[in-house]
Amino acid sequence: MTTNLDTLVTALYVMIDDDLAGIARLPGRPPRLGHSELLCLAVMQAMLGFHSEARWLRYVRAHHRDMFPFIPQDPGYNKRIRAALPQIKRLIRVLAKDTDFWHDTVWISDSTPVPCGMSRPTVKRSELAGWANYGYCASHSRFFWGLRLYLVCTPSGMPITWALADPKLGEREVLAAMLEVDAALVRERPGLLLITDKGFASKPFERSLSEQGITLLRPSRKREVLRPGEPMLKKVRQLIESVNDTLKGQLDLEQHGGRTIEGVSVRVAQRVLALTAAIWHNFQTGQAVSRSLTAYDH
Repeated sequence: MTTNLDTLVTALYVMIDDDLAGIARLPGRPPRLGHSELLCLAVMQAMLGFHSEARWLRYVRAHHRDMFPFIPQDPGYNKRIRAALPQIKRLIRVLAKDTDFWHDTVWISDSTPVPCGMSRPTVKRSELAGWANYGYCASHSRFFWGLRLYLVCTPSGMPITWALADPKLGEREVLAAMLEVDAALVRERPGLLLITDKGFASKPFERSLSEQGITLLRPSRKREVLRPGEPMLKKVRQLIESVNDTLKGQLDLEQHGGRTIEGVSVRVAQRVLALTAAIWHNFQTGQAVSRSLTAYDH
């Protein structure tokens, strides 16, 4: 596990450095912890399941001093990570584009709860008030106070686009806004198939998607005629369920620990980046093995 993680982080460091090569550096003294090292630290923290930044930095000082010669104090790391949110979002897109999965014309969409408070006093004094809200998770039959993470990914699990939203907002409304923001991605994929659950059922919504060249595939609701392609939905829907389980199980999405808008946003982005980096690294490793086998055959 450690060897594989070291290999992933090394490849990620090189990828970030190459991506930043053509970007002019701001004037002034360069930071002791480089931008590439900062993002690698963030990915490792999410993958190793450290919710506390203080505990994570102590662990890095004890076990990864050879990889990170300079390790900041807790406040400095927290400040740098929050400021790096735009770069984290950009890196998610850069890694996704560096795989064949990016060009897939089948997308799967779903939402999952991101709880941000467990008690009434927390809800009353939280800085998230006005953004977070009460919602209901049907799959676990429970109410929660927080946000919903909307994720659009390929069948391989590669994130295409994502957003955090008030759980009281309609699912169709949020997804429509996400597709509008990334309209260029839709135009680049003629014949796009979007797979969702029955919560996205709406004739106006389907009509709007059709106008954008998107075909919606979802389970039929009660009293509806069996929809085309519905028999294949059960297996395909399990793919995004496994992505959500990875985010919540292995990457501890629900234990993010964020208490402000910036804090929650960057911690969720950190976990989406870790997921993207793992899929990207597996793809690149598979490509390298394939090339070596081809060369051996010749």
